[in-house]
Amino acid sequence: MFEPVSPVRAYERVVEQIEEAVFTGRLRPGSRLPSERDLMTQFGVSRSTIREALRVLQSNGMIQSRAGDPRGPEVLPASPKSLQKSMSRLVRAESMSLAELLQFRMLLEGSAYLLAARLRTDAQLAEMEAALQSMAKASGHAEFSDADVAFHDAVARATQNTLILVCSNVVRGVVLDLIADHLATATDRQALMQAYLQHHSEVLQAIHDRDGELAARLARQALYDYYADSVPLEDRALLEPLIASP
Repeated sequence: MFEPVSPVRAYERVVEQIEEAVFTGRLRPGSRLPSERDLMTQFGVSRSTIREALRVLQSNGMIQSRAGDPRGPEVLPASPKSLQKSMSRLVRAESMSLAELLQFRMLLEGSAYLLAARLRTDAQLAEMEAALQSMAKASGHAEFSDADVAFHDAVARATQNTLILVCSNVVRGVVLDLIADHLATATDRQALMQAYLQHHSEVLQAIHDRDGELAARLARQALYDYYADSVPLEDRALLEPLIASP
């Protein structure tokens, strides 16, 4: 009926309380934690426990602590870097497959394109057009990729949803990290770039026309066409329902 419980170390309780203070707004970005000595007194623990808790919080991107700083550790604003680090660790630990990650990206970006088509402003559409022009003029893969990121960011901003913007950046970055070697050694890289440029032109037209369903379908199809050959054949069944759906 029951499972064994893991003992909780004192530093974990310290981490939990500080995280809760940040999440509830009692500690805001830019504010300072008390000194180590004051934290020892408030929590009733040793200096080593406080230092381990601060090390964990800093590793998670929640605080920034400098040795000898009399002002105490600084609470940092939320950043997608810590989320990307966690997702990268999750994927590289093989608890999530590339197919699952790509499936999630297809779902996320399909929805983002649908919303962007419905909600975009003329200024946001102009940002996408400028990014597309930069892609067309790119002299190499790195420059092309930078313009591609700018295009996707403009689409994500047009959804008017900060979480979509953050998650899109994180998932895209993790996917590209995982298949970087594949893309770097591709013999048909120029053809891939041209195909992707054509896709962006088509999806931009759909966004211009406010055709959200078409924009979403094009986004999912392009991701499948561009990345599916990096996914083991037996795992591609996870992706296929998303290109068959309307």
